[in-house]
Amino acid sequence: MRLLVKNIGTIVGIDTAARERIAGAEMDRLGRLDEGYLIAEDGRIAAFGSMSELDETEPFDEVLDAEGGTLFPSFCDSHTHLVYAGSREQEFLDKIHGLSYEEIARRGGGILNSADRLHEATEEELYEAARERLHEIMRMGTGLVEIKSGYGLSTEDELKMLRVIRRLRQSEPIEIRATFLGAHAVARNYIGRQEEYVDVVCEEMIPAVAKENLADFVDVFCDQGFFTIEQTRRIMRRGAEYGMKAKIHANELAISGGVQLGVEEGALSVDHLERMGEAEIEALQQAMTMPTMLPGAAFFLGMSYPPARKMISAGLAVALASDYNPGSSPSGNMRMVMALAATQMRMTPTEALHAATLNGAAAMGLSHDFGSITVGKVANFFLTKPLSSPEFFTYAYSTPLIRHTILRGEIWRG
Repeated sequence: MRLLVKNIGTIVGIDTAARERIAGAEMDRLGRLDEGYLIAEDGRIAAFGSMSELDETEPFDEVLDAEGGTLFPSFCDSHTHLVYAGSREQEFLDKIHGLSYEEIARRGGGILNSADRLHEATEEELYEAARERLHEIMRMGTGLVEIKSGYGLSTEDELKMLRVIRRLRQSEPIEIRATFLGAHAVARNYIGRQEEYVDVVCEEMIPAVAKENLADFVDVFCDQGFFTIEQTRRIMRRGAEYGMKAKIHANELAISGGVQLGVEEGALSVDHLERMGEAEIEALQQAMTMPTMLPGAAFFLGMSYPPARKMISAGLAVALASDYNPGSSPSGNMRMVMALAATQMRMTPTEALHAATLNGAAAMGLSHDFGSITVGKVANFFLTKPLSSPEFFTYAYSTPLIRHTILRGEIWRG
């Protein structure tokens, strides 16, 4: 398949150096080309350049006229929970009435509520609901996504979730990575026996997941009221024995030590980071672990936002992800995530774009293939209507602007 996209008003997210992440002051520098074209061949970017240099006599299987629109690299959303059963709008009302995230969890809501619902759902029901959500985010520009388990909390139900993720991976053109998150919370029948539950995660769940080759990563909710540093380390190392790279939920509710642990254990990313101090930033300066911020959760829960400006000023690369889930961030709209990063964390639109694309791919270990407009990378990108500037895309965050989604070098018409 050979695709030509011509008459592009502006191509943004160009990276001819093929960097695997962008850090510090470099995050505010945008590679762009006006009045361009792009050629995709066999699912990858084969060439791009100025329209004045295009030879339109070459043979193409399909030609797409961008009509002056802007071409962006697809979003790379490195933290979602989009396989789930039902919704949790009652907890939304509880929050409005003043209950905290922790209080809702203590009342049996939150993650345990989703686990109860998932247990009752069939694999087919979960697949159909997740597929609809997946198509939703694809229409909004996402071309690479990580999806976690974690609403099973039993071996059988965790496997059920991960099989759904595998089925999505096999049936859809979007690139998907799977994360085992059995340590999302302690299952109801193990409350008060947390160490025993950790034993089940390490000695039963992880081997069962590995036997079916269902997960790329292992994750733990390492935070106040959830899993301790010692328990997290044990789970991460057990996952590593089976080839699962580590990611960590860290510092959402308190400064938990999860950031430093992630750095020590070589985690791909540490995610949330609403609570951050100088020690956490200093630890990340010495590591390749990607700090990943989830402003959609902070917005929905009314929490403080991660200190993005401090991290970027310290020379760090940072990523943005949606945290799409039924309880604390019921949206996979990465454009809204970029707008929150700009308005609430004072990131520029260019910084937010790099954080939502190349650095998001790096948080999944996939930035060699995704996240920028680079010859040789997978041809995942989207086209907008003509824009007054690339910044308009973040500024007018709810205006329908995306015209075409291209995944693996083919126009997706879902």
